[in-house]
Amino acid sequence: MRIFRILNNNAIVVIDGPREKIVLGKGIAFQKKNNDIVPKHKIEKVFVLHEQSSEKFQQLLKTLPEAHIELAEQIISYAEGHLEAPLNDHIHIALTDHLSFALERIEQGFSIQNKLTNEIKFLYKKEFEVGLWAKKEIKRKLQVDIPLDEVAHIALHVHTAKMDSPSMNESLQTATILRDFVEQVQQVAGLTIEETSINYQRLITHLRFALNRIQKGNEIEPIDEEMLALIQKKYEKAYLYSSEVIKHLNQEYELNFPPAEVAYIALHIQRLIRSES
Repeated sequence: MRIFRILNNNAIVVIDGPREKIVLGKGIAFQKKNNDIVPKHKIEKVFVLHEQSSEKFQQLLKTLPEAHIELAEQIISYAEGHLEAPLNDHIHIALTDHLSFALERIEQGFSIQNKLTNEIKFLYKKEFEVGLWAKKEIKRKLQVDIPLDEVAHIALHVHTAKMDSPSMNESLQTATILRDFVEQVQQVAGLTIEETSINYQRLITHLRFALNRIQKGNEIEPIDEEMLALIQKKYEKAYLYSSEVIKHLNQEYELNFPPAEVAYIALHIQRLIRSES
């Protein structure tokens, strides 16, 4: 295997059969030139991207700081080990580009904001752990302290790179719906929901599974009529609050929560009401 193109000190392009491949390894191109034999003991990663993606990644490797590229690759390697699953090759572009831009903004004094940090932290716990690991590594290697909002951005990139995971837009929409749901419950019911409380976690978990059922077209088991009547009578306020919140979600996001969900969510709201009394 010979070097076809040197991208930076740690990245080269080789021709293997009919395909170009990108080869990464610390110092793999040090004191090398095109057509030199690739030092096999320095190869850490070899992958093939689609033509347009390959060109984009090669541009990133040539233009971004090598320290940023190296950190992104270490985060990806750690994520695959921590999640015990391979990630889509496109993350080498998406995360590297995002991370470098974020680090530049932080170093220039700009703030990083993410309104969905709490939802991402709850929805994608293991991915958020990857982001926390990245936070420590970035601090250790670059002396840059990224905020938790950036940790959440990294977690979302990792999540959407998992095989068969929803797209970035779908993952963001789920987190947005959950955030809107919590805000609506607080506004309609006049509650303050502690995001570390068990009741918050139960509420979010229930809605997450309900959304998943709706998105997949799975029907929820109908609620017993006697049980429904009991909830409507005993927890009248909670049921009214739930009805209003579900109506908002159905209209705002073109969802179709079944009537039974109003009752189930009313039970969660009742727990929240009880915890504040």
